[in-house]
Amino acid sequence: MTNLLLSCILPQFMPHQSGLFLSLPTVPADMLNPESVVVSVSNVSAVAGSQTVLTCKSYRMIWTQDRLNDRQRVVHWDLYSNQDGDYKAERLCDMYSAGEQRVYSSYNQGRIAMPQNAFADGNFSLVIKDVTESDQGTYSCNLHHHYCHLYETVKIQLEVTENAREAKRYWDGEKAVIVALQDSTVVLPCVNRNQIWTERHSEEEQQVVHWDRQPPGVPHDRADRLIDLYASGERRSYGPLFIRQKMNITETAFALGDFSLRISALENADEGTYSCHLHHHYCGLHERRIFRVSVMEPVREKKVVNLTNPNSVPPVDPNLGRGHNVINVIIPESRVHFFQQLGYILATLLLFLILLIIVVLVTRKHRRRGYEYNVKKYEEKDVNLKEFSVDTTDLTQYKSEDIRLDFKNNILKERAEQAKSFPAKIIDLDKGTDDPLHPPNYCGLI
Repeated sequence: MTNLLLSCILPQFMPHQSGLFLSLPTVPADMLNPESVVVSVSNVSAVAGSQTVLTCKSYRMIWTQDRLNDRQRVVHWDLYSNQDGDYKAERLCDMYSAGEQRVYSSYNQGRIAMPQNAFADGNFSLVIKDVTESDQGTYSCNLHHHYCHLYETVKIQLEVTENAREAKRYWDGEKAVIVALQDSTVVLPCVNRNQIWTERHSEEEQQVVHWDRQPPGVPHDRADRLIDLYASGERRSYGPLFIRQKMNITETAFALGDFSLRISALENADEGTYSCHLHHHYCGLHERRIFRVSVMEPVREKKVVNLTNPNSVPPVDPNLGRGHNVINVIIPESRVHFFQQLGYILATLLLFLILLIIVVLVTRKHRRRGYEYNVKKYEEKDVNLKEFSVDTTDLTQYKSEDIRLDFKNNILKERAEQAKSFPAKIIDLDKGTDDPLHPPNYCGLI
């Protein structure tokens, strides 16, 4: 029994016209109402690249349109008695949330009843007038919520006595026991003021399922939300596109009550703790299922070939397609390969150096040939002064004279040196032309 408020206290005797009156204050039976209860913890191991399903089902989360209106809530009282060794179970009365209460036995008509506002007030206690010995037995108050799949039961033991001093109430460890005075009125308490029994809500707006994931080492309060699913049909997916494509829940989740998460193409990055949260605020359902997912590397099958029989050939797998045979050859790098590449580089540099030396030598040889050609050319143009005869008989008196002239340029100085080293040319001034129009030129004597 969950969320059931049971009024069950010791009897207090008060004078009353019809007999015994019981004061029944409400006492909560269960004060613990956790927000989310962990109902299962599972370890899931899957091979990388495969698909896995994290099963999360709850029939209490199935949502269907209510066609019976308020007839989804019902309460009924049953009596289990054992008189003269004959065990008997009898339905006394029942009542729907939108209907009148119904008493099954004509003997009990007007003698037993429940409050008319039971579903509004949450008080489903049974009042029995004129108690007799035939009323002794175990009474059960049964609350049924067909939509939320809730079934709650309260049992009370009723005993009848003729002595007023023996009237009392106590707890026998399993149920409440009431000893009532014969021909009095007794109230069998059954109180549940939870909102699902007293009010009506929009169910589809209060049903939600969500999945989250905790990577290794991340606490629960920092988990990553994956999917939110509402009974109204709204669906929200979070995270990158590739995560939303590989993690999915069926479209008919609320119709089947199956909210299992399917993960395709598992990778090592998918490892972690996954949680399925089921919340039905109308029905008071808050459950959590935990899955610890680990990914393993695929195991390759080793084929054993019998070498003792040379005729035995390993069978060919028919599922393997025939294609081109490709052989991948991997040559590891070593020091020999390094030195080989270094030799290529050094040989290239040496060849370049030899070519450079050859170009320099050829250039120098061409320059020498051009210089010798120029020298030879200028030597052929020199005039041999020995071929000219100079008469110096009349100029001997000027041989010993030092001619010191100050020349202003190198040309005149060179001519002066030539005049020193070579004897002066004898020119006969008397020999001249008789032509008065062409007198002799004496400028060469200077």
